[in-house]
Amino acid sequence: MNESTMTQLKDTTANPAPLGLLGFGMTTVLLNLHNAGYFELNSMILAMGLCYGGTAQVIAGIMEWKKGNTFATTAFISYGFFWISFVTLVLLPRIIPSVVPANETAVAAYLAMWGLFTAVMFLGTFRLNRALQVVFGTLTILFFLLAYGDFTGASADFKHATGFEGLLCGFAAIYTGLAQVLNELAGKIVLPLGAVKK
Repeated sequence: MNESTMTQLKDTTANPAPLGLLGFGMTTVLLNLHNAGYFELNSMILAMGLCYGGTAQVIAGIMEWKKGNTFATTAFISYGFFWISFVTLVLLPRIIPSVVPANETAVAAYLAMWGLFTAVMFLGTFRLNRALQVVFGTLTILFFLLAYGDFTGASADFKHATGFEGLLCGFAAIYTGLAQVLNELAGKIVLPLGAVKK
């Protein structure tokens, strides 16, 4: 009788989550400095959205797919393409003059759809850690505040306040990404993530 042998493969690939979180967080901070009124929407934000917020997050999502992480794959690839679509939304009417720019109602619908998606993803974070709950919770609020601002034609003060909420979201993502890097390097908890008991 032949005994069947099983080969167990060990995953030795790096954790891609910090890349995705930092791509998201740093780009979100820069966009929301604009929303808070510190500078205009400029090429720096669009380049960051296309390259780091967009492309780097998509790469991180593909790496998470390889690891079998459905939540992270969905999050990183979705938000990566959010940034790419945002840059396209801004630039497309300028590149192709026949394309009608999105009005505030259309942008509000776009942001509200992302808010709904993020709200459901937020529910998933209750099985992960507190840091991700903060990231997804503040992002849900941010999308709905931005959508409300565009839909109602809210005041500049409201939009600036929304920008500060977005800064909180972005810095929470940066913290979460850097915490994972430093904790892994140290082999211990340097920056806590608030593990959820399962």
